[in-house]
Amino acid sequence: MHLPSVASLLLTALPLTFASPTPGKGQSKGLDYYAKKAGLKYFGAATDSPGFRERAPYVEQYPKYDQIMWKSGEFGQTTPTNGQKWLFTEPEQGVFNYTEGNIVTSKARKHGMYLRCHALVWHSQLAPWVEAKQDWTKDEMRKIIVSHVTRVATAWKGQCYAWDVVNEALNEDGTYRESIFYKVLGEEYLTLSFKTAAKVDPKAKLYYNDYNLEWPSAKTEGAQRIVRLLQKNRIKIDGVGLQAHLIAEQPPTLDQHIDAIRGFAKLGVEVALTELDIRLKTPSNPTNLEQQKQAYKNVVGACVQVKGCIGVTIWDFYDPFSWVPHVFEGEGDALLWFEDWSRHPAYDGVVEALTNKTRRW
Repeated sequence: MHLPSVASLLLTALPLTFASPTPGKGQSKGLDYYAKKAGLKYFGAATDSPGFRERAPYVEQYPKYDQIMWKSGEFGQTTPTNGQKWLFTEPEQGVFNYTEGNIVTSKARKHGMYLRCHALVWHSQLAPWVEAKQDWTKDEMRKIIVSHVTRVATAWKGQCYAWDVVNEALNEDGTYRESIFYKVLGEEYLTLSFKTAAKVDPKAKLYYNDYNLEWPSAKTEGAQRIVRLLQKNRIKIDGVGLQAHLIAEQPPTLDQHIDAIRGFAKLGVEVALTELDIRLKTPSNPTNLEQQKQAYKNVVGACVQVKGCIGVTIWDFYDPFSWVPHVFEGEGDALLWFEDWSRHPAYDGVVEALTNKTRRW
């Protein structure tokens, strides 16, 4: 992940205030155009502010990057990759910083893009002070969650199409992850987070977001359990985010994607592919690039074919800014634009999926 400077974390900036954007403003024929023609709300790309991307070989590429990101018509939606996470929005207890998040959100407004906001409560990229104390009382933890969700959601109230309220609460077997929040409050931390977000930003769609939900599994069933838990308690939940961090050489099938998406849609919530990238062994070659193309085509095609799936966000679009090589040694080239700005064959796979006439269920 690309982290900001220490100095930027110490800034306490006031939130920007402005009206919600008008999606689609100034768009030309790119992926977002084809997505809307296919019945989706958007095709988008997450992005960071330059403060997160200070990597010398690529600084001179910002004008080209910005042209594709904001002006090409390829994207009609964005998500701040890092700037709204707990580590950066509340680095010290009660000290809030909206600087990095404001950079991306203001650009989304300027260019008329849908804004997905990410993420309010997550065990990772969590400010150290939250985990430094292991003996929080239940009342203390409730106050911490309510304060954080209230302040951060208020900062961007009325600007977010959706909030990822709780992120990655599950283990692979569908049980709850033993985060500091779960250890203290159990399931209550989920209900409290969603209840607070709904109160603060009632017009935003509220999502549970996680990875490895793109095919039927115990983890998918666990996410369905979370949806039912909130519904049973009459707490607002509008959607489930399928992060879709996939592997080109081991992709789910089209039918598996469709089954997973339909499983959530049947619960009455919408679905979005929220962090799509498909990594492969590097250096890439014609074989795994073709596998990647088909994998992108399958997952985007499944979203197109199920009415409950409303949009697709790739997790940035330019390979040098991907998180993948920093986490998975020997893997990368996970996005749609190579380092030299040429497009992956997978770009054409996405277009094929978006222009497929298969009906939406």
